[in-house]
Amino acid sequence: MVDNVDISLSDAACEQLKKALAEAGKKALHLSVREAGCSGLEYVMDYADTPLDSDLVREYDDFYLYVDKDSYAKALAGVEVDYQKDVLSSAFVYRNPNKKGECGCGVSFTI
Repeated sequence: MVDNVDISLSDAACEQLKKALAEAGKKALHLSVREAGCSGLEYVMDYADTPLDSDLVREYDDFYLYVDKDSYAKALAGVEVDYQKDVLSSAFVYRNPNKKGECGCGVSFTI
């Protein structure tokens, strides 16, 4: 079953995830938040084989995105995920309309 999840992935994020999932031999990514850092919450991405009973599911061309239902309700609704790469680094970047602030290093955020 595919749920109505309004989390979007840029083309760059989709391509990077396809590569990473293929290398790991997985077909899905699990996205959630956890309490951590100096501001309160941080994003967690894990490889997955199957969704948990409490997960929301979104299908992309070559993989699935499983989203923790509680994390979605609390902090992930409307999130846009991009992948950015430059000469020195590469990272997934989250544009979160629920975010009210973040720590100085940008790892954790508040809602």
